[in-house]
Amino acid sequence: MRIGMLTGGGDCPGLNAVIRAAVRKGILHYNDEFVGFLEGWKGVLENRTMPLDLKTTSGILQLGGTILRSSRTNIKKIEGGFEKCLKNLQEQKLDALIALGGDDTQSISVELAKRGIPVVGVPKTIDNDLSGTDVCFGFDTAVSIATEAVDRLHSTTESHSRVQVVEVMGRDAGWIAVTAGIAGGADVILAPEKEIDLDDVVRLVKARWEIGKRFAIVVVAEGARLPHVEGQLTVGEKKDAFGHARLSGIGQALSEEIEKRTGYETRSVNLGHTQRGGTPTAYDRMLATRYGVAAIDLVHAGKFGQLVVLKGNQITDIPIADAIAKTRTVGEDIFDAIKSLQPSK
Repeated sequence: MRIGMLTGGGDCPGLNAVIRAAVRKGILHYNDEFVGFLEGWKGVLENRTMPLDLKTTSGILQLGGTILRSSRTNIKKIEGGFEKCLKNLQEQKLDALIALGGDDTQSISVELAKRGIPVVGVPKTIDNDLSGTDVCFGFDTAVSIATEAVDRLHSTTESHSRVQVVEVMGRDAGWIAVTAGIAGGADVILAPEKEIDLDDVVRLVKARWEIGKRFAIVVVAEGARLPHVEGQLTVGEKKDAFGHARLSGIGQALSEEIEKRTGYETRSVNLGHTQRGGTPTAYDRMLATRYGVAAIDLVHAGKFGQLVVLKGNQITDIPIADAIAKTRTVGEDIFDAIKSLQPSK
C-alpha cells in the first residue's frame, strides 16, 4: 500500500517515534511505501512532501519535534481547501492517510473521511485532553519537564522567602498543572476546570508562613481563570486558524494579586514552549511506538475513520469523531486528592 503521513497542530515529543514505528512496521512487514506531507494539512493543501523510508526515519526515535514539521492550517477556512486536498491526495495515489494530531487536526480527518478519504488518526496533545484515550504521547515528557522546573524552583524560592508562581500549559484542561503540581509538592494547584478562588489561594500561602515555612510554590495552568477578569488571559487579540487565542499571563497576574494581598514578595515564571521541546521520555517513546504500529495495523485491517487509543494498558481504537466530541478534563477525584494534601479551611 502507498500511505501518506502528516503531523498537525503543536509539536510534541514522540511524534518522530510514531513516524518511525509506522514506517518500519509498514515496510518490513507489509511492504508498504510512505510519503510524508510537510507542515501538516498545509502540506496536503500545497502538495509538498518528502519520502519516508528506513533511511529517512533512522535515528529519529529520540528526537523531539517532528521531521515532517507542523502547522495549524485549518482547511475548513480556506476557500476550495477540501477540493484542493482531495485532488492532491488523488495525485499521490494514496491507499490511506495517517494523521497525527489533536482535536483540531482530527476534525479535518473527520471531514476528509466523510469525503471518502481512508484516514486513520493518532492522538497527540501536550494537554492530554483528547477524549477516549487514557494518555497521549508527549504528556509524560511535558510533565517531567514541568516537575523538574518546580523542583528546581523550590531551592531559590526558599532561599529568598518568596512565593513562586509557575505557569504551565493547559488551555481547557489542567492535566499538566495537577500532575506536575502534585509530583513537585506545590502548595497551591490551579486548573481551568475551576475558577480561581483568590481568598483560598491567599489562605494556603499564608498557612505556609504560619508553620514556619516562609516560602510557597503555586502551579497554575495557562487557561485558569481569575474571578475579576473576563475569560482567559491572552497575548494580544490575534487567534489561530482554529479560533484559539495565545494564552499567557495568568502567572504574572496571579503573582501580583498574591503579593498585593499578602505582602510577601512573589515572582512568576512561564515555562512556555520548554514543555514541548527536547528528548521524549522513555514512556513517551514506548507509547508513541505502540501507536505507530497500531496505526499501520488499522490501515491494513481497513478500519478507517478510527483513532488509535490507550485504554488501561491496551491499545485499541475508537471513531475519530467520538474522540473530538468533548474535552477530557481533570476529574473531581484528582481535585479531592489535591485538597487532602492541603490544610482545611
